[in-house]
Amino acid sequence: MQVLVRDNNVDQALRALKKKLQREGVFREMKMRDHYEKPSEKRAREKAEAVRRARKLARKRAQREGLIAAPKPAATARPTAR
Repeated sequence: MQVLVRDNNVDQALRALKKKLQREGVFREMKMRDHYEKPSEKRAREKAEAVRRARKLARKRAQREGLIAAPKPAATARPTAR
């Protein structure tokens, strides 16, 4: 994996690298490999992740079909003019 440094802007290149690593799941993989995970724990974790993904997909599908209301956007604190 490589990131180009433009105009000697190393900070921007590091941010881009971090974003790429995050997207690829490298940090998650490092965290998982930090300690040994028993096969039974791995199966349970993967099953829980699959259930979470399926519920999220079903919720999105239901929102798209109009069965449930879409979540309202978070209200930001704006100063009011008085």
